[in-house]
Amino acid sequence: MKKILLTSFVALQLLCTALSYGQAPASWSSAEILQQLNKFKVLGSVLYIAAHPDDENTRLLTYLSREMNYRTGYLSLTRGDGGQNLIGDEQGIELGLIRTQELLAARRVDGAEQFFTRAYDFGFSKNPEETFRFWDKDKVLADVVYVIRKFRPDVIITRFPTTGEGGHGHHTASAILAGEAFELAGDPTKYPEQLKYVQPWKPKRLLWNTFNFGSANTISEDQFKIEVGQFNPLLGKSYGEIAAESRSQHKSQGFGVPRSRGEAFEYFRLIKGTAPATSLTDGVATDWSRVPGSNQVVLQTETVIRNFNPGKPSASVPDLVELYKMVQALQDPFWKEVKLAELRQLIAASAALWLDATTSQPSVVPGAPLTINLALNKRLSTAVKAGKISVGGRDTLLNKTLEHNVNVNLPFNITVPADRETTQPYWLKRPMGAGYFDVREQQLIGLPQNGTAFKATVELEIAGLPLTYQLPVMYKYTDPVKGEIYQPLQVVPPALVKTNPDVLLFRKGVASSAMVEVELTADADIAAGALKMNHTINGITQQFAALEKPLSKGMSASFPFNFSNTSLKNGDVSSLKVFASNAKGERMDQDEVQIQYDHIPVQHYFYTDSVKVLNIDLKTAGKKIGYIPGAGDKVVPALRQMGYEVVLLKEEDLQPALLRSFDAVITGVRAHNVHAFLSNRYEALMDYVKEGGNLIVQYNTNNQIGPVRAKIGPYPFAITRNRVTDETATVNFLKKEHPVLNYPNAITSADFEGWVQERGIYFADQLAPEYETVLSMKDPGENEQKGSLIIARHGKGTFVYTGLVFFRQLPAGVPGAYRLLANIIALNQKKPF
Repeated sequence: MKKILLTSFVALQLLCTALSYGQAPASWSSAEILQQLNKFKVLGSVLYIAAHPDDENTRLLTYLSREMNYRTGYLSLTRGDGGQNLIGDEQGIELGLIRTQELLAARRVDGAEQFFTRAYDFGFSKNPEETFRFWDKDKVLADVVYVIRKFRPDVIITRFPTTGEGGHGHHTASAILAGEAFELAGDPTKYPEQLKYVQPWKPKRLLWNTFNFGSANTISEDQFKIEVGQFNPLLGKSYGEIAAESRSQHKSQGFGVPRSRGEAFEYFRLIKGTAPATSLTDGVATDWSRVPGSNQVVLQTETVIRNFNPGKPSASVPDLVELYKMVQALQDPFWKEVKLAELRQLIAASAALWLDATTSQPSVVPGAPLTINLALNKRLSTAVKAGKISVGGRDTLLNKTLEHNVNVNLPFNITVPADRETTQPYWLKRPMGAGYFDVREQQLIGLPQNGTAFKATVELEIAGLPLTYQLPVMYKYTDPVKGEIYQPLQVVPPALVKTNPDVLLFRKGVASSAMVEVELTADADIAAGALKMNHTINGITQQFAALEKPLSKGMSASFPFNFSNTSLKNGDVSSLKVFASNAKGERMDQDEVQIQYDHIPVQHYFYTDSVKVLNIDLKTAGKKIGYIPGAGDKVVPALRQMGYEVVLLKEEDLQPALLRSFDAVITGVRAHNVHAFLSNRYEALMDYVKEGGNLIVQYNTNNQIGPVRAKIGPYPFAITRNRVTDETATVNFLKKEHPVLNYPNAITSADFEGWVQERGIYFADQLAPEYETVLSMKDPGENEQKGSLIIARHGKGTFVYTGLVFFRQLPAGVPGAYRLLANIIALNQKKPF
């Protein structure tokens, strides 16, 4: 008999969504089954396009998916890599991994699907011209066209206009790309290489979802509008309530929002195509009439819904099976595929099937054995027979009729192929371009994440219909507090090599050495003598140790060695790479990053660890620093590399006696935004300054702590959203003789070379006259900004607020950032005025 396999883009999208969930696979209630039956009747689709995680209108997505029952998708051009992180110190691609999972969590709530392009979020951009210089416009446009051709939306909606009201170059660029892709997706002469996998597709219309937030109100009553605040009795919530839950998944951005109830409207302006009159999909057949020969499908669907018994959903399985056969006979390949995938889920849910493939280990190395446990349970009275089950190349012919509510557990012992690749997010497998991920596999483009490392294939016969289900193999364990947890299974290298510190700082002209700590972690048993430890710098490789004792799986060994700067030239910036090699000469140089937060699955990626080695002209004054952590940054390790003793401070530490012991007190990024106690300890901090201290405040996003205005400096100033995003922007010295530019390091324009992503963010403005400004800079076409670094004397001491992005430059090993920060710290070490 013919087996129906869950495959293709639609199935892979469903599989990726299921995989992203860190808890047990979901079981549908009868209300959710009925909701999905109603959705089965609808063949309309809408694609929403914007630039970042959190740009999407979750209320509209919820309404489209849950009320109108359209296939609804959100295409975020980027993964949000370049933003700030409110919950930890992850930046760049690590932050992108977090925000990818937050978007997937949001989609599980609002019912939409999630897509991405290859574009990298390189940070705030003020105009689309700058954005396209980084992104490679043609590549990203090709991706938008591909997603449109793959998803085939009837209507496309943009969050932002092409005219700049979105206030961010990425936002405007997303609207420009949406408009161009709207025209190109239907042209078979454009991006013809895609036509191996998709067909040209022309949507009906392109709309802009106008908005009223911040200072921009783009809504007017002459625009087309729809009411989206309805209550869904099957879900027991209004769409405003569901939308709030969806948006609140963006925890790394602090976007928890209250649930809304009652009437609410969304407004739209036509960009291209024909204008809607009564609905977003006017002129589009959004029911089965768009598929030839589907009359019997319509009648059978109504029969299933009419006869559905919430107390006995399994009674609908025979009717669903007949419906499946009718859809199977249709000729429309696209909607046939979509609706068969929906029916497979509905049949399994109505029969209350439990299909589960798990392992008790979180990771496995190539060539190692792996035990996979398959569990089946038919929890309601439906005729289900299990046939062939395949896992990792091993087949078992079960040929067993499942008994009612009786567990069937099958262990599979497989050997992982020796050539199996490690589990790496597909967009990180190759080095990045300037502003985009290098993904060359066309079928991966658009997907939110990888498929599972291993799958189990289960062939069933349900009420006489042969169906095949593919199950992701997941790592399952029980946490004593959180209960049963599911996480993705990882394929890892035999050994991980990690170096510490990330940056090694030497002083030009001063011969010295520093300890580099290398940690080797075994993911498989390693015999003594099997590995040699090596390092390479400036093209020279040296062996510095060997594995003297065997390492069992999960064990680590430390290999410290002294590295001297005597071989480095003055001013050198080098990369020290460490690797292990075995008797065959095979190189092992990968380390693993694990990102763990309760609201997302554990995220992993592999990279070649290295030490940035600086041999620079750096002088410091002052020894002891108190650091008040904020939302998360990596400034403290850099300060310690500079030679300072750093003490982390909590609220109870902000007492006069302890504060007086510090040459400087520094607050971490966003510290005033996340710690109300800083306002409560304001007087103590100001007394510290008055008595001769140096308080340095790194950027905050505003002057508020919730509804309360934060007390930050000794004199008034405002924190703005002003910034300079061009990391190569000229920096002008307004007061060349000021100590911050001269002591203990003579700061020149060379110190602003090599900066990454941006110059500064959230600059100060509306300054009291007591503040001095010493730097100015600007983005192209703008006026000079002076608020990146403001300094004021207060009593015997100094207060500094800076929006200069030291939190990015120091981990990146930018020499001038170290020198300038040393001068800021030294402001109370030499009479500066």
